Amino acid sequence: MTSKQRAYLKGLAMNIDPVFQVGKESVTPEYVNAVSEAFNTRELIKLSVLKNCLDDPKGIAEAIAGRTGSQVVQVIGRKIVLYKPFKDDPKIKLPL
Repeated sequence: MTSKQRAYLKGLAMNIDPVFQVGKESVTPEYVNAVSEAFNTRELIKLSVLKNCLDDPKGIAEAIAGRTGSQVVQVIGRKIVLYKPFKDDPKIKLPL
């Protein structure tokens, strides 16, 4: 992913609300499955890491992205944005 594409996705992510929250149990297999299922209906997902989660948000983002086959767009504070295009017909057209 190029920096131009990443900037485009960051702009889109500004207007969406977090879909999931990572709590004190951090990343569980059930949580990863829920995020994977959300990628069936969305290409861009924002997650929020709660204060009672002691893990590093960047580490959480990399773990979830690796397990779901998505890409980390950005991690700002305790907000994580992930992107995974639809296989057949991507709705978000990335700039070249």
